[in-house]
Amino acid sequence: MPEVETLVYTNEPDRILPVLEKELEDFRTEAHRMLNGEWDETQFIGFRLKQGVYGQRQADVQMIRVKLPFGGVTPDQMDAFGEVAEKFAPLRKGHITTRQNFQFHHVPLAKAAEALFVLGKAGLSTREACGNTVRNVTGDPWAGIQDGELFDSTPYAGAFARYWLRNPLSQLLPRKFKVAFTGTDADNAITGIHDLGFIPRVRDGVKGFEVVVGGGLSIMARNAPVLTEFVSLDEYLKLSEAVVRIFEKADELRKNRAKARLKFLVDRVGIEEFRRMVDEELQGDWTSKDFRPDRLLYVHDEEKNAPAKKPVYVQANGDMTAFSAFVTANVRAQRQQGFSAVEVKVTRGDLKPEQFRGLANIMREYCGGYARTTVGQNIVLRWVRDESLFEVFQQLRDLGLADIGAQSITDVVSCPGTDSCKLGITSSMGLNRAIQEKVELMDVTDELTRKIHIKMSGCPNSCGQHHIANIGFHGAAMKVGPQQLPAYHMFVGGSYDNGKLRMGTQLKVRLPAKRGPDAVERIVKLYEGNRQAGEEFNDFFDRVGASAFESAIEDLTLPGDFADDNRQMFIDWNRLELYQLQRGEGECAV
Repeated sequence: MPEVETLVYTNEPDRILPVLEKELEDFRTEAHRMLNGEWDETQFIGFRLKQGVYGQRQADVQMIRVKLPFGGVTPDQMDAFGEVAEKFAPLRKGHITTRQNFQFHHVPLAKAAEALFVLGKAGLSTREACGNTVRNVTGDPWAGIQDGELFDSTPYAGAFARYWLRNPLSQLLPRKFKVAFTGTDADNAITGIHDLGFIPRVRDGVKGFEVVVGGGLSIMARNAPVLTEFVSLDEYLKLSEAVVRIFEKADELRKNRAKARLKFLVDRVGIEEFRRMVDEELQGDWTSKDFRPDRLLYVHDEEKNAPAKKPVYVQANGDMTAFSAFVTANVRAQRQQGFSAVEVKVTRGDLKPEQFRGLANIMREYCGGYARTTVGQNIVLRWVRDESLFEVFQQLRDLGLADIGAQSITDVVSCPGTDSCKLGITSSMGLNRAIQEKVELMDVTDELTRKIHIKMSGCPNSCGQHHIANIGFHGAAMKVGPQQLPAYHMFVGGSYDNGKLRMGTQLKVRLPAKRGPDAVERIVKLYEGNRQAGEEFNDFFDRVGASAFESAIEDLTLPGDFADDNRQMFIDWNRLELYQLQRGEGECAV
């Protein structure tokens, strides 16, 4: 395997991360050995995790996670995703995660290597998408095209991803390490929930970043404090290495993997002491090498390849209601005159093979080939000429992807939950479907209500980012006599809008899973019926307090006794059998 320092990087959009064929061949060989009984499963886990192949709660199948630095994806890569979904994923779908990755579930180990080769041919890397490593480097889907940018953070997010991929320091960290680069102070990348977050700054004409450190959700949710108000572009990789080195050497974190994230160290010593630790680490001999990112930069001029103006466009005609609503809700003007970005609402983050291929065709014809996934499990089509918006809308509608309301109350976010995850407690995807159906039946037209974000996780780990939703849920279990039933803890008042990150307040209730949609309806009615003029949801929550919300749903928390006429309360969404808590051991810390 080449050393990190000797790899040659290109600036082609489908070659952000180098794919090494030898690694794929090694995986195929070792997977065959595992299937032939030559590997112990516990020994094999660490090996496959390095290649982004993750065990599921279902025996003998795997989840493949594909890294997309800053969410960037090309048409050929979308076609490759379609092929993998069609050939290797029994449910014929791929899933966008809240970290801008793509995941494919229920893949037999015998076929996983072939899937990796299909992905690798398209320049898609799964290397270090799982395990105790620097994970996918997330970014701002609107970086480079939005107003208010000091500079485009994309090249530096790409350089960061390249620097840490296969880096020896990042191969066996105490736990996973998450990084985000945003474009503006609006912070569309939600830097505050990351181990390291980078926000563009310019000081005395020098470009650089404000850096935050030690954020996270799950157990002990924390908004990352500021490590430094400014580090130059020439020094940001050096600073990141100092932080990773401290984390890697933190032996006390390895004693309890439930509390092995960087946020626990920062919280324990305090940010001032952590800054001192970083300054001390920066005095080490390792700092003598050149940390300038020049060789690693991902620099690609998207504007140069943006679609040229066509002589004729299909004109919007007839009933314009649906198209006008789509433009209002899902389209943003770029700072580049004449171009817009279209956010495609992807229900539950799932795409079918034909949708992958249809999006690839749209990207080729109307976007110059550029799109990015979002932390809200959607896709942003960039560089769409304003004149083409109606044609794009028509094609998205044909694909079943023209739903209005990206980032609205109907755009519900969730992790896979018990559909595939070993740590899942409840069917978060089932609850997602039920809540979305409820909200659609409510036919919400009020502008303030439509701004409400709903997110859910199938367990406390917050892969669905429930902590930062206006209304959030995480999976739990309840017991009524000897019988268990699926349930949720509720969080209210979280947000990440306009650069203001705040954690939701956990209500003192435990709600049966089947009552989740009714609870959402009650909360919406409480808000709409009692708010002051122009009062947004979180402001209303702050004024009336958690007790008002608890009272509004109190009767919903009582499941009733287990009986034939109440049997459905003891069955999870999308399930037929009585609920029984079955939670395995996750592999994130293996």
